[in-house]
Amino acid sequence: MPVTLAEFALTLLLALVATLVVVAVTHLVAVLTSRRWPMVGRLSRYVAVPFRLTALVLVLAAVCRDSRPDQVSPQLWTGVELALRLASIGTVAWLVGALLLFLEDLGLERYRVDVTDNQNARRLRTQVLVIRRLTVALVVLIAAGTALLTFPGVRAVGASLLASAGLVSVVVGVAAQSTLANVFAGIQLAFSDAIRIDDVVVVDGQWGRIDEITLSYVVVHLWDDRRLVLPSGYFTKEPFENWTRRTSELLGTVELDLDWRVDVDALRAHLDEVLAGTALWDGRKQALQVTDAVGGLVRVRVLVSAVDASVLFDLRCHVRERLVAWARDSADAVALPRRRVELVGPTTATSAVDAPLGVGGSS
Repeated sequence: MPVTLAEFALTLLLALVATLVVVAVTHLVAVLTSRRWPMVGRLSRYVAVPFRLTALVLVLAAVCRDSRPDQVSPQLWTGVELALRLASIGTVAWLVGALLLFLEDLGLERYRVDVTDNQNARRLRTQVLVIRRLTVALVVLIAAGTALLTFPGVRAVGASLLASAGLVSVVVGVAAQSTLANVFAGIQLAFSDAIRIDDVVVVDGQWGRIDEITLSYVVVHLWDDRRLVLPSGYFTKEPFENWTRRTSELLGTVELDLDWRVDVDALRAHLDEVLAGTALWDGRKQALQVTDAVGGLVRVRVLVSAVDASVLFDLRCHVRERLVAWARDSADAVALPRRRVELVGPTTATSAVDAPLGVGGSS
């Protein structure tokens, strides 16, 4: 409706003042309420900017829709109204997305991953992070579709687009088959519990932890601080090891090749002392066995347990160092591996028939 410039300015000013009052009252209510429920204060801070901007844009769009300065041409004002409608869609999408992300963050905070028994927390964190990306993509997609429908030309061709949507979807599906497969694989990984954030895995001979799971790829943080980026479809098609699938507790072995004269009982007793004196061992499993005895050596295998893979590696190194020191410092170092050679002396022609072969010592 055409109005004078003064009337339009007065209407706009009153609308802006009313918006400012509403925003101030809302902020005051949030501050007072947060004294009893701190979550309300956090929500207020989280959505403060999109809420205020949304309120401002919606008020401007409402005023411009109901009145137009008579000095402005209708064609130009139509462009202004279209720009404000697009801005309204964008700010509302921002506000809705911020609210949804805040709720997802609340879900993440309820489950801590910095504790020993964090299997459920890591599973939930993996799923929420995937849902977070899906939420952002869905909000953006809906906002973009709504913004396109504000253009009269797009609405006019909507019927023809729907008619050809089936054929287009088939073409797009064939062209982006691998990409879509990775997207569905990412969703499958998040909700099938095959891998979770911070899981210890061995992929293609590389040891590392799951650092990030997206809809299209998975990032593995390797032990040497490298990042191995793999498509999500890899974990649904190729075999891999997950050391923390059910629990983080693991068993590890230490193997030593020692001399036949080694005192296994004394070595076993020393292992008990070593494990009792370190906090790396979780007290769950220990064993020392001779698993082989060929080639002039005996193979001693030590089995130990630890709470997770990192601690297990340190424990294996610690046990290996202490047992090597025991073998070196034991009486006469009898446990150290030796190579024995039997020397046979030459025989004379007169005694070749009657005398036995001379036998040399061992070294």
